[in-house]
Amino acid sequence: MFSGSFLYTWIILPLLIFAARVLDVSMGTVRVIFISRGFKYLAPIVGFFEILTWLLAIGQIMKNLSHPLYYIAYAGGFAMGNYVGICIADKLSLGVVLVRIVTTKDALPLVEGLRAADYGVTSIDGHGVSGEVRVVFTIVPRREINNVVELIKKFNPKAFYSVEEIGYVEKGIFPPKKIWFDYSPSNLFRLFRKGK
Repeated sequence: MFSGSFLYTWIILPLLIFAARVLDVSMGTVRVIFISRGFKYLAPIVGFFEILTWLLAIGQIMKNLSHPLYYIAYAGGFAMGNYVGICIADKLSLGVVLVRIVTTKDALPLVEGLRAADYGVTSIDGHGVSGEVRVVFTIVPRREINNVVELIKKFNPKAFYSVEEIGYVEKGIFPPKKIWFDYSPSNLFRLFRKGK
């Protein structure tokens, strides 16, 4: 039977170090995304908890430098944290992207389909390798990419399209926003005042 100290030293503590590292690296990935997307109030909060978690993990490593299992747990947690962070980033789908569609087929049905779905659309004539083409541009929230790709495939399955990250956009026509919560400090303050 394992003693309590053996269980703690060789199983519980390595698992805690692993979990803390997964958590802090995941939060670091999310924090960087928040910074790049301009969430200036959320990024510092996530950063605070990220570093607090990291300090707890590294503190246990420094106390137990003679246990190689802790190093493995720390490194494994870092690796898994990167994976989890990328998965979280995909689920968050923050920001906007430019979708550029190049088609030799008549683009009018595609343009009308995009406009019917409340996407702003700009189209121009162009010349490609095989002759005349139509270039269609639309800027959409990242979470809407799958909807736009479905529309492209519905109206012209052979169209060439690319998706690019957009750092900042102003004005234009976008689908109605589906915001589930306003992160601004004034609204957070109002929320806490209502709770009294």
